[in-house]
Amino acid sequence: MAEILDLMVPRGWFLPVTPGTKFVSVGGAIANDIHGKNHHRSGTFGCHVTSFELLRSNGQHLFCSPDQNSELFRATIGGLGLTGIILWAEFRLKPIINPYIDMDHIRFSSLEEFFEISAESDQDFEYTMSWVDLLIGGQDLCRGIFMRGNHNQSKALTSKPIKKRLPLALPFNFPPFALNTLTVKAFNELYYHAQLHKSVHKIVPYDPFFYPLDSIHNWYRMYGKRGFLQYQFVIPFEPAREAMSEILARTRHSGKGSFLTVLKKFGDIPSPGILSFPRPGLTLALDFAYSGQKTLHLLDDLDKIVIQSGGAVYPAKDARMSAASFQAFFPQWKQFAQYIDPHFSSSFWRRVTTPVTQSQKIVEAAL
Repeated sequence: MAEILDLMVPRGWFLPVTPGTKFVSVGGAIANDIHGKNHHRSGTFGCHVTSFELLRSNGQHLFCSPDQNSELFRATIGGLGLTGIILWAEFRLKPIINPYIDMDHIRFSSLEEFFEISAESDQDFEYTMSWVDLLIGGQDLCRGIFMRGNHNQSKALTSKPIKKRLPLALPFNFPPFALNTLTVKAFNELYYHAQLHKSVHKIVPYDPFFYPLDSIHNWYRMYGKRGFLQYQFVIPFEPAREAMSEILARTRHSGKGSFLTVLKKFGDIPSPGILSFPRPGLTLALDFAYSGQKTLHLLDDLDKIVIQSGGAVYPAKDARMSAASFQAFFPQWKQFAQYIDPHFSSSFWRRVTTPVTQSQKIVEAAL
């Protein structure tokens, strides 16, 4: 996507949907049916794909679109790369006037205030998301900074050059103790209060607005040699307050702080993908430094809450969910399975489609 942006932004075009990094392939964007800050306005990336050519293991070259090989088209969008190799793809871009974003940063002090700002912003702003601090405790549940923006419409900025900044780089892995609850709390406190006013408006280049972490190469090294797990889930709006309260309480009780935490509302635009993750509701992405079984047990507990709430966990960011959890999150997996290329598989798919035991079924039924 970085190559597409470099080529098309100077010509007045932008990606219809982009995730928080531009260093992803178009094939990967289709296979995981990625979403971005504008899901409430534009849906997933798959909503903008018009056609692609799929190479199957038997040598077949299949043209796939909503009208031709339509079921394989739907299966490949969000299909985790299991239906074949995408040789090329066609998707719609969106016109822009210049490469700048009109951006607002608004501090909020509770989940209720987040909902108020979000409801107010959905109509007028194409891009919305929030950084949140989950470690404050109390009835407010969380605080954070709501970020919203639109493409700037000034023709005067069309020719204004964007200053290229040399990316920073982390040259070594941080020691295991560097990221802990105390350091995360300290960072959150500084970040939340670094903005002196409740609301700030700026005009910024698109790059820092969409891809702040891309400016720090090897940023994952801050988690040390053991790395981190990202856990992203979506919960329908109706049970969201109660479920989010329980998830935040479990996370705080575990003593594990999430260094980068993103909260957003998904809209109701349906994806063409059979296994697409986004659905109407509240989505939260948490980054946990990996500390073995303690981390895995916490995420298993969070899975149970998400299942109880009728939500789902994002497969694109998963490395540990059980077969029972996946099959509860995505009951349509059997419908999808018939389109998998017979010579394709993955460690993820083998893990999440192993037969669920009777005891697991009893546990899920109890949930």
